[in-house]
Amino acid sequence: MIDFISINNLTKSYQTESGEVTAIEDISFNVKRGEFITMAGPSGCGKSTLLHIIANLLEPSQGTVNIKHDRSEKNQLSELGLVFQKSILFPWCSVIDNILFPLELLGQKKGGRERAMKLIELAGIKGFEEKLPHELSGGMQQRASICRALIANPSLLLMDEPFSAVDALTRLKLTTDLQRIWEEEKITIIFVTHNIEEAVTLGDRVLVLTARPGRLVWEEKIDLPRPRGRKTAAIKEFQDHCGTIYEKLGF
Repeated sequence: MIDFISINNLTKSYQTESGEVTAIEDISFNVKRGEFITMAGPSGCGKSTLLHIIANLLEPSQGTVNIKHDRSEKNQLSELGLVFQKSILFPWCSVIDNILFPLELLGQKKGGRERAMKLIELAGIKGFEEKLPHELSGGMQQRASICRALIANPSLLLMDEPFSAVDALTRLKLTTDLQRIWEEEKITIIFVTHNIEEAVTLGDRVLVLTARPGRLVWEEKIDLPRPRGRKTAAIKEFQDHCGTIYEKLGF
C-alpha cells in the first residue's frame, strides 16, 4: 500500500473571549490507501477538529493535509464520505431517497438505485428502503447514513464517533458490520472514537491523542485477525493493545 494521505504539523487554534485556545498541536502522520485508522483519546482532545480539517471543513492554523485524489478536481467531492455522531437524515425522505441524495447533488444518478440497493443489503437494512427515518431504530439510521456516505464510491470515509449514541449491543453489531463493509468496499477509513476497545477492534492502527491540546503521542499497530468481535476482546493480545493505549493516556 502507498501513502494516500499525508498530515504534516497540523495545529488548530481558536480565538475565544478568554483568549486563544489550541485544539490540536503539531500533529503529523500518514495513511496508506485501504487502511482502517482509528483515532482515540479523551473527550475534548481535538479528534473531531482533526477530522474536520482532513475533510476540508476547517482550515488549519498551521500545517498541511495532502490527499492523493484519484479524480479530477471537479469531482473530488465524490471521493469523500462523512458520517457524524447523529444520522442527520432528511425526515421527509425515505431511506433510499436519503441515500441517493448525494448523487443528485453530483449529477450522477445513472446506476444509483442499483448501487443503493447493494449498499442497503450490505448494511443489513434490506426491506426498510421505503421507510422514513423515524420508523427506524438509531442503529438502522446510522446504517443508512453509512450507505449515503458510500453511495458515490468515495476513496475515503471519515467517521466522527458514529456509534456513540446507540446502545452497547447495537454498537457491537455495527462494529462487526462496518468491518464487513470496509472489506467489501475496499475503502480507506479514519474513525474517531473515545472508546479504546472500539478503536482496537476496528483499527489497523490506533492513533492516540493527548488531552487538549491534542498531540499525537503514540501509534499502536493492530495485527489481530479479522473479523474482530466479542471473542476477540477476550484474548490476551487484544487486552495488551488496550493496556498500552491506556498507559499512553496516563491511566
